[in-house]
Amino acid sequence: MYRIEEGFVYKAIARGDDTAVMKVGPAAGGLSLELLEMPKNAAACDGLMAAAVAYVREWFDLDRDLSPFYELASGDRLLQEPVRQFNGLRLMGIPDLFEALCWGIIGQQINLAFAYTLKRRLIESYGMPVEAEGVTYWLFPKPELIASLSVSDLEPLRMTVKKCEYLIGAAEAIVSGAMSKERLNAAGSLKEAEKLLTGMRGIGPWTAHYAIMRCLRLPDAFPIDDVGLHNAVKLQLGMDRKPTKPELIAMSEGWRGWEAYVTFYLWRLLY
Repeated sequence: MYRIEEGFVYKAIARGDDTAVMKVGPAAGGLSLELLEMPKNAAACDGLMAAAVAYVREWFDLDRDLSPFYELASGDRLLQEPVRQFNGLRLMGIPDLFEALCWGIIGQQINLAFAYTLKRRLIESYGMPVEAEGVTYWLFPKPELIASLSVSDLEPLRMTVKKCEYLIGAAEAIVSGAMSKERLNAAGSLKEAEKLLTGMRGIGPWTAHYAIMRCLRLPDAFPIDDVGLHNAVKLQLGMDRKPTKPELIAMSEGWRGWEAYVTFYLWRLLY
């Protein structure tokens, strides 16, 4: 979980047994990064800073050139307004695959507010606290810990039995090496990555595409069945109903290679 205050984002990070809290904010031509509550060992500090820089680059998708996306959006009636409002916005990622899968599983068929509540309960029950300047931050639970739990351990968080089983199953797959970010990246295509993920119990196309767009950063990932996406299209186009799947498929013909960014910008309209 992270905290936003006065234009800065605060988030805990770990490298091995060393921890700190990242403070990320705007700076001329980019972002500023400061680490709070650093270890006293110089080598540990250097390692944490290197890990934080790599994390932030991936988290904020800083290495992607957005000019082709903006050129595409300039000629699309649906996208012109969100791009004008949120120009410069980058697809915020979830660099850790286990966390991305958990967030996708937790969010299945419930609203965002309740999904956030469930995620917070999971983190505060099984994550690791990191203190900085009198504030407690949390590192996401390790898959090894979640894999060791039973459904009865997770049920008090008010998740369904199925979701508890899916979370434990995802943790077991990560721990065993049956699933990994490296394996998905080596799949070679969105279709093959989706196939690997949907082979896991509890992972359907929506969850697979969600994890792919947030963790693997494949820009053509497209959770086409997402309710928020449907609501945003309805809102932006002034429709009296949600778009049908064939209508979304037709619209997306002009978004090829940028479906994930289109989805992210349209989601932002709902906040």
